[in-house]
Amino acid sequence: LAEDLRESFVSGEEDNGGHLLSNKNIHEINGNWLSSSSNGIHEARLKAKAKRRLRKNSSRDSGRGDSLSDNGDVARGTLAAPTSPKSKLLDRRSRLGKGRGLPKKGGAGGKGVWGRSGEVYEPEQVDEKDPNYDEAQENCVYETVVPPLDERDFEKTVTPIVQEYFEHGDTNEVAELLAELNLGPMRSEVPTLAVSMALEAKASQRELTSRLLADLCGPILSYRDMENSFDKLLRELPDLVLDTPGASQFVGQFIARAVSDRILSKSYIESYKGRVDCKHTRAALDRAAVLLKMSLGGLRIDNHWGTGGGQRPVTQLVKEMNLLLKEYILSGDTKEAERCLRELEVPHFHHEFVYEAIVMVLESKGMKTFNMVLQLLKSLSASSIITVDQMRRGYERVYMDIAEINIDVPRAYFILEQIVDKSFSMDIIGVTIRDLCPCRCFFYYRAHI
Repeated sequence: LAEDLRESFVSGEEDNGGHLLSNKNIHEINGNWLSSSSNGIHEARLKAKAKRRLRKNSSRDSGRGDSLSDNGDVARGTLAAPTSPKSKLLDRRSRLGKGRGLPKKGGAGGKGVWGRSGEVYEPEQVDEKDPNYDEAQENCVYETVVPPLDERDFEKTVTPIVQEYFEHGDTNEVAELLAELNLGPMRSEVPTLAVSMALEAKASQRELTSRLLADLCGPILSYRDMENSFDKLLRELPDLVLDTPGASQFVGQFIARAVSDRILSKSYIESYKGRVDCKHTRAALDRAAVLLKMSLGGLRIDNHWGTGGGQRPVTQLVKEMNLLLKEYILSGDTKEAERCLRELEVPHFHHEFVYEAIVMVLESKGMKTFNMVLQLLKSLSASSIITVDQMRRGYERVYMDIAEINIDVPRAYFILEQIVDKSFSMDIIGVTIRDLCPCRCFFYYRAHI
């Protein structure tokens, strides 16, 4: 039929004088000649087929943004990024393409959601008809239970607390930390551990230990705990003396201080009379008894350990340094002077010792004090007990106050120059400190002006 039509059209062309026969209402599709009405039906079918295919693939590939063009072709968009199946599962928006895109159930639905934001839950009413209902649990009170410490955990927990206390000296912090622990039967071991650690520490730390025991007795520890701890210390003295030869004297001082602070009864020492066989225990009790008798004569037991470092007032430190220098001038024992200066535990204040030593030389008469003080400064500098910085600051302080010293000591400038030159020759100071020494001529010039 198509060939007959084509032949008739060709013959029509020839009959009309070579003019082409063009009919816009007839089209050839896939080798078939169709009219315009048939062409419209075919395009509609193609578009419907493309839409069905698009809806079928939308659930698997919803992010491609597929759309239909005017001619029925599928247009691939790039506006929406493809989503993974996991993100699709976590998406709370409606998958039907309806609604305003809001979360389902107003945000109260989905895994891990406990209801709508801002919603306040009221106490749940107990259903007595519930098969799991237990009348005994209705009035239960729940609280945190801390298990008691055993001996191994006690040492691991309390030892760092005491070591940190030796650094900061705050008894309130120690009391708070111990209150959080369930010490149980190990409560009486706290004073024993603290005193045992203090025996190998400095005098200032033994003083801190005595203060700690006095502050813990009452809020944390009982009087009975204190007595039990000191009883154990007296029993363990033979072992403590092996590590600390002076442990007997130290424990006796701790006992005397505890009686003075009223954390041990006055009859504690008397209770051991006639039933002590160990010589170390007897020495500790004798030391405590002697100190208590001396306290009746005016000795303050509450300060017999001394106060260490920066906890001392400056005036007290200056007095002790002057006393140390006077004792050194009388005895000439350099090692003893070094030991006493080290026990003051004020390395940041050694410049005061250098200042007082030089002023003592300026105010003295004769060369004995001059030579002995310089020899002491040389020994302290060589052993690094007094650092270069502290030595420099001590000399600079003398340079600053030399004008006032000169009022009481007329030859102060001349003696200071001799001290500086001799110190430089003995390698006590360097060239910079020597060059900073004030010149006599300059001060004489200022005095005449």
